[in-house]
Amino acid sequence: MSRKNASFAADLAAGIMPADETVPRRSSIGAGVLTGRENRLSELASGSVVTRTHELVDPARCRMWEGHNRDYALLTEERCADLIESIKAQGRQEMPAIVRRIRDDPAYDFEVICGARRHWSISWLRTHNYPDFRFLIDVRSLSDEEAFRLADIENRARDDLSDLERARDYLRALGVYYEGRQNVMAERINVTESWLSRYLDLARLPSELMVAFPNGQDLRIKHVTALKPLLKPDDRKERVFAEAARIASARLDGVPAEPVPDVIRALARAADAPKKSGSPKRSGKSEVITSPAGKPLIRVDFKDRKGMRLTLLLHSGGSRHEAETALTAILDAHWK
Repeated sequence: MSRKNASFAADLAAGIMPADETVPRRSSIGAGVLTGRENRLSELASGSVVTRTHELVDPARCRMWEGHNRDYALLTEERCADLIESIKAQGRQEMPAIVRRIRDDPAYDFEVICGARRHWSISWLRTHNYPDFRFLIDVRSLSDEEAFRLADIENRARDDLSDLERARDYLRALGVYYEGRQNVMAERINVTESWLSRYLDLARLPSELMVAFPNGQDLRIKHVTALKPLLKPDDRKERVFAEAARIASARLDGVPAEPVPDVIRALARAADAPKKSGSPKRSGKSEVITSPAGKPLIRVDFKDRKGMRLTLLLHSGGSRHEAETALTAILDAHWK
């Protein structure tokens, strides 16, 4: 018997021989192996080490969890470009997606809790000259509420998940998992109620207002503080909805889409009750003259004893006749 095997046999014998019958011997590779295994089992039994099951699978056998906080339909090659290049450079997917095993759907074996971009990227690569790439998954056993919290923690710091996607996920979870109790949800996901409220306010913005924005994913939490006050009282809300519809219609007619801040300013102007034609309405440091229907016509940017500077708002919905009437009113009021 080789010295190595003999030492290993001695280790096994030591485990069954009484303590006073064992003979002193040097430490050996076999002793180290058994000690390592014993320590590992102790760690697993105590819970200080948790094992994970990682598998490489066909992404076509994985479906998105219905509670996933990312809109899978919005994923594109452009949005996943950084991840695609990383996978190609590494030759594999480095970070496993978190999934649950399912047994009620013969078309799928798993549903993805976290990792929609990884799933999309691997699927895209397999159809674009990389058929050997497989989807790396971490199989977990999770309740729906646990899955929601896990996905939220993983994606909260990600810049590629829009505020609107996260907001809508929170609003859905509030009703499904927390019975509408905002304080309970805030405690469970470890955030303040005020922080959570801003996301819920974003998710609750009505569709009649959202049509004003060509891409709702561009809206941020910071925009909520400007938009929410426009929805009260009802008469202001109706004027804002009408202006949002006009902006959407103009966009369909070929008018270039404006940045989010400009759209919000237009909605804010429309929220104020229309004044008599020719009467100025203050807007910050400028004065905006509107039509009887509340459409901005002329902006007075500067005025002193020597004169005034005017800007014609050509694409704000007013007619030339209304602009001429407003200009005449300015002349009548200021030209001595």
